[in-house]
Amino acid sequence: MHLDVAGHETYAYTGARPLVATQPTVVFVHGAAHDHSVWALQSRYFAHHGRNVLAIDLPGHGKSAGMPLPDIAAIAAWLVDLLDAAGVARAAFVGHSMGALACLEMAAAHAARVDKLALLGPSVPMPVSDALLAAARNDDHIAFELINAWSHSVPRQLGGNPVPGQWLTGVSLRLLERSRPGVLHADLAACHGYADGLAAASRVRCPTLVVMGERDLMAPARNAQALIQSLADVRTVTVRGAGHALMTEAPDAVLDALRAFL
Repeated sequence: MHLDVAGHETYAYTGARPLVATQPTVVFVHGAAHDHSVWALQSRYFAHHGRNVLAIDLPGHGKSAGMPLPDIAAIAAWLVDLLDAAGVARAAFVGHSMGALACLEMAAAHAARVDKLALLGPSVPMPVSDALLAAARNDDHIAFELINAWSHSVPRQLGGNPVPGQWLTGVSLRLLERSRPGVLHADLAACHGYADGLAAASRVRCPTLVVMGERDLMAPARNAQALIQSLADVRTVTVRGAGHALMTEAPDAVLDALRAFL
């Protein structure tokens, strides 16, 4: 589906199903330099099981036009514009990494538009090293390589993909390589600069699910503990053996957690 959001063409994957006004909606929000494709299994499942699905490409990402948004608050405000463009009053929001921060801010600032909130691989705060920011600013390929290595647990880098024939790290690296110049740096800078996460969490009143990877090096589970303690209505799931790339490393476990919650 293509929508006009804030004056720019925006792509949202719907699972090849039209939006139905009487069905609840789930919005999937990807992380830095990613696109809707990271939600392939989860988005398609809900689209075929009684939910409207909007797995979006954020501005400047994937098939969406425009420039990447400058900070997490701007992404959260853009998500409101997305709902308006799609004619959706309220939705459940599922975000990964940078997308988790944006969904958290959305739920805090626009509570009337959020039914439930699922945060995958969150870290509050989400600091990014100066070296990685510099590499991303220069569009140095090493930035992609570092993120790709840190996003996958060691066993998954050696094989053992639950989807036979798919090369997890190769696919993930190619997705990063396909991002437009400057997008990765803009996204990492937005994560690094977001200082309001705990304050936002304290204002969230909708049911919230936090999903963490046991072997996540990008956003270790310990970095989500203050966030979890700040949320009023929260449940947690830790996916054994998984790194930061939760949706592709452990697609069934992530889907099971979302099914039970949503």
